[in-house]
Amino acid sequence: MQFTDTASAGNGGVATASANGGAVAVGDINSGGNAGNAIGVGDTWGGSVAVDGGAVGNSTQLSISAKGGTAIADASGGDYNLAFVS
Repeated sequence: MQFTDTASAGNGGVATASANGGAVAVGDINSGGNAGNAIGVGDTWGGSVAVDGGAVGNSTQLSISAKGGTAIADASGGDYNLAFVS
């Protein structure tokens, strides 16, 4: 029967790393005055009056990110460690 001896020196062990983004809190978002069409009608007489305010549209685009970036882990064993056989 043959036995094999194994020597270990400076094993770093386990390294873990995470780059979780977490949560993003967004407060009030103001996309402008958001006023519709203003119409002023003065004095009228002698017939019917029609007033059309038209259409009003407003668009707000948001781009929110919670990226975590880069995670780096190191489990180096170091230098000048003593090797032993067990």
